[in-house]
Amino acid sequence: MIVGVTGGMGCGKSTVAKGFEAHGFRRVDADAQIRELILTAPTVLAELRGRYGGAVFTADGGVDRTALAARVFAEVAERRWLEQLTHPLLFAEWRRLLATQPEADWVFEVPLLFEQSLENWFDFTVCVACSPELQLVRLEQRGLSRELAGQRISQQLPLARKIELADRVMWNDGSAAFLQVQIDTFVASLPGRR
Repeated sequence: MIVGVTGGMGCGKSTVAKGFEAHGFRRVDADAQIRELILTAPTVLAELRGRYGGAVFTADGGVDRTALAARVFAEVAERRWLEQLTHPLLFAEWRRLLATQPEADWVFEVPLLFEQSLENWFDFTVCVACSPELQLVRLEQRGLSRELAGQRISQQLPLARKIELADRVMWNDGSAAFLQVQIDTFVASLPGRR
């Protein structure tokens, strides 16, 4: 069983993915993989340096993700270039992981699941949603200005469309206990689960 979890920024994708992990699913965080595996790969570093020079690097030679994000969220062409560079490496890592335990239950946290047409990777897709007001509050609590949060949200498929495309929607405006009940109910409904 492979479940893909998506949703808007600040809606609670990580919380839901961790809820699946508590049910025995192996959790894969696509953003963490990009950050820790892909953006540290020598071939990716070389491509970034060739395109941007030192503008997206820290003093120690690592990727300055804030500077890189400023570039790729400001121009669609730059975001597409970065996705074409990083996504094939990400998908190769997914195939490698799935091959290590093909019989396991997996949950993948994928912010751009529908934007990148990745539905075919998953047996079920889950969209985590909340009200736009709460979404902005949560992003501000993470240190994003409203302007930057709005810019990043605008680069994603509208949340309403993600809700339409998902097999299941989990609403995260309420308590942590309410969200956990939604996770528990969904997991119990999956084939082979009780």
